[in-house]
This record gives sequence, structure tokens and C-alpha cells, in this order.
Amino acid sequence: MKTIIHKANTRGHANHGWLDSFHTFSFGSYYQADRVHFGALRVLNDDTVAGGMGFGVHPHDNMEIISIPTSGDLEHQDSMGNTQVIRQGDVQVMSAGTGIQHSEKNKNHDQPVEFFQIWVIPNQKNVEPRYDQQHFQIQKNIIVCSPLYLPLDPMIPVFKSTRKPGSVWENWIKIDRPSIN
Repeated sequence: MKTIIHKANTRGHANHGWLDSFHTFSFGSYYQADRVHFGALRVLNDDTVAGGMGFGVHPHDNMEIISIPTSGDLEHQDSMGNTQVIRQGDVQVMSAGTGIQHSEKNKNHDQPVEFFQIWVIPNQKNVEPRYDQQHFQIQKNIIVCSPLYLPLDPMIPVFKSTRKPGSVWENWIKIDRPSIN
């Protein structure tokens, strides 16, 4: 397997006041031809949203969207009727499939919410939209994820297809936010 390292200081950056976002791959106004995606991994954003602020209702389709808060509380609402708050230790998975509308906002007005947002190109288009959320034990910035059902591409090395239409994440995901000191 090929190893590619993108150091934190080489990422794209956009600060909109209420949203401070670092982009590992081309996203929004940040474009780099050699960093559009990595296999099925399309987006890996490190976002900070100011208190009480967020993304209004907007559409997605044919994308697997994963949100992982590292601090604060992120409120999710969608057109399937889900209203949930995700916190540190939670992993949220939304399969946009044939189309979904959702919003995300910082549940707290007095502190920012920090989270990773990950988009994965699906291995099958136009599936029925799905939502799942699970909480995992945290050990020194490591979220232990075993097992987590994700509707992702079974060809990604860390995933093993175990049921239709989902798959099981059998490995741990290490979330190591760079320290700013």
C-alpha cells in the first residue's frame, strides 16, 4: 500500500468567521489538482464552528458523510426526521444516496464545536438514504471503533464487507489533531 503524507501546514484553509476549516483535499475555493481525492476518500475537513452557528439546510446525494466531533456538541437535523446531537466519542454516518437535506449547527452558544467531516464516494449510487450514530470509548485521542457499521466502499483496505448494504469497520481510527503551542 502506498503511503502519502500531507502535513497539516500544507492543507487548504478557509476562515469564514463562524467557520474555520482546514481542507486535506480540494474543497470549496481551495483547489489543488493533485489533491482532489485519495481513492474513494473525497473530503477530510477539520472544522471549527463558532458558538450557535452552523450550516443551514442543504442537499447532498450519492455521498457517504461521516462526522466525528473532537470537542463540543454538533446538532444534526435531516429530511429523514433525525434530530441528534453528536459529541466527542460519537461517530455519525449518513448515506446521502438518492438525496437528503440536512443541517448541522453548534448546539452551544458559548463555545466552539470542533469536528472532522469525511466524505467517501459510495461504491453504489442511488441507495436509500440512511443515518447512524454510535458512541465509542476514547483513549488519548484514539477512538476505538470495533465494530461500527458503515455503508462504505468494501474495497477500502480498513473495511470488510459483512452485510448488505453496509460494512464493518474492524480497525481503530486514530484522530490526532495537531497541537498548536
